[in-house]
This record gives sequence, C-alpha cells and structure tokens, in this order.
Amino acid sequence: MSLSSFKKNQTKLSEDIDNKILSLFALGVSYRDIQKHVAELYGLEISDGAITHITDKLLPELKAWQQRPLEALYPFVWLDAIHYKIKHDGHYINKAIYTVLGLTTDGHKEWLGLYMSETEGAHHWLSVLTDLHNRGIQDILIACIDGLKGFPEAIASIFPQTEVQLCVVHQIRNSLRYIASKDQKAFMADLKPVYCADTKAAAELALDELETKWGEKYPIVLESWRSKWELLSAYFRYPKAIRKPIYTTNAVEAVHRQFRTLTKTKGAFPNENRLLKLLYIGINQVSNKWTMPISNWALTIAQLSIYFKGRLDGIIKI
Repeated sequence: MSLSSFKKNQTKLSEDIDNKILSLFALGVSYRDIQKHVAELYGLEISDGAITHITDKLLPELKAWQQRPLEALYPFVWLDAIHYKIKHDGHYINKAIYTVLGLTTDGHKEWLGLYMSETEGAHHWLSVLTDLHNRGIQDILIACIDGLKGFPEAIASIFPQTEVQLCVVHQIRNSLRYIASKDQKAFMADLKPVYCADTKAAAELALDELETKWGEKYPIVLESWRSKWELLSAYFRYPKAIRKPIYTTNAVEAVHRQFRTLTKTKGAFPNENRLLKLLYIGINQVSNKWTMPISNWALTIAQLSIYFKGRLDGIIKI
C-alpha cells in the first residue's frame, strides 16, 4: 500500500486516527514509533508537527486540572519531586517536576498538582504551597516531605498548624549512599529497629545502639539521623493505623514509577509541553485506579479527630 501524506497544516484527519495517536502517546510510545504504527494501520505518513497538534488537545485539560478548586482540608499531603532533562535554548537542562498528592477526608487519594521549575528548592516549594492555598486548601494535618533544607519552614509559613514528617525512606536511601556496599546489609539490619520500633523511646534506644556500632565508621550518616530526628520520628506520636500512611512518600513514588514507565524510552524532552502532556496522562491512568479509600480509614480518621481536636469538626466523612 502506498503511503498518503498527512498535510503539514492539517491538524485532524479523523477522530479514529486522532484517538489512536493519543492512545499510543499515552503508552509512552515515541513519535517515531507512532508514525510507524499509523503508517502500518492507515497507510499514512504523519509528521512530528502533526502528532504534536493532536496531542496538544490535552493542554487545555491540563491547564483546567491545574487550576481546579481543592477541598478546604486534607488530612495527609505528600510532596516530592522528580527530575527530567528538557531542551532549552539549544541545550538540555535538568528541571524539577513538583508533585503533590493528597488524601481526602473520606480516605481517597487525590493528585493535587503538577508544577515545573529549573531547580528543586524550598523557595520553589513555597510557590507550590501558595498555589495550593489559593486554590482552596486552608489546612493540612500532616505533610510528608523529603529532607530538603528549608522545606519545613516553607510549609509553616503557609500552613502554620501543619505537622511535618520527614520521609524515612528518603533518609534511608540517602544514608546508604555513604555506606560501603559490603556493610549495607548489616547496617540495614541494625537500622530497621530504629524506624520499625513500637515507641519513640524504643527507637531512640535502637538509634543509640546503631551509633555505638557504626558511628565511628560512618559519622556523617549518624549525624544526619540525629540532626533530623525530631521530624523523622514525628510519626511515633500516633497509633500504628495513622503511622503507616505518613512516614514515607511511597504513595507519591508509586506515581513516579508510572511516570518513569511512560518516559523510560526518552532520555530527554524537546520542550516542557511534551513532558507535561505525558505526565498528565500518567496521572489520569493512576487516578482511575484509586476507587477505594485506603485500608482502615474509618479508624484512622477517628483517631485523627482526637489528635487534631476541632480541626476536623463538620468535615469528617465516615
């Protein structure tokens, strides 16, 4: 079959082909492979520009989604960032994608926002938090974050009542960067009693034992745990039903894994929109699976209403 050309300024050939291109794009298929599929299926040659015109129909949806109103209160919010290379002024630079996931008062996950900046820093997180506040969020009970310097202060400036929990998983990963590979298995075995302890007192005793054994060999690691301990150990003040959702940003990282699946064949992106469109599709794919509240939510929200007395009045949905 001879190939027909998809004209340069033609932005739509048929709804069927448009939908096919969007479906392939949603799977993370490259433009080159999309062109091959369309040629095989429809006998058509399409340009990169034509594919961009078709996928650009996602941009108004993305903008509306980014600007939509949010609920007044979220019991938990996870904030994290993922980095990509994007072409700018003829060369590629790293940019941070700020991702914000919330847990609603009825226990459902909700993706709150997707933001882009050239660097990850507390100053940029402040602008993200300001946007969340402007879109309607008045209160967050617990914010789960990584150990970025200045991040807790940025949260306090917008949401002064919010308690901050540093992500234990991030702290563990950062610690392992400084541990020799031959020591990592033993170190992790000795570290586990710290973050898996039943009480803060037991965790501190395990941390003392960890320092006794490893402090001389890896002082930077132990100093890091000590200096961040109050925010790393915040979850110990709650019952186990509340602890599980808050001491790690794994909920966000599950979405980041979906992002990486979509972008794994792309070393870099030619522009910001190409990346944002793909991530927006990834968010929709993950969100469609969030049909049920998290486990034990009725117990968790009841306990939260006690620990955060008055802040959930008239809001709880059980």
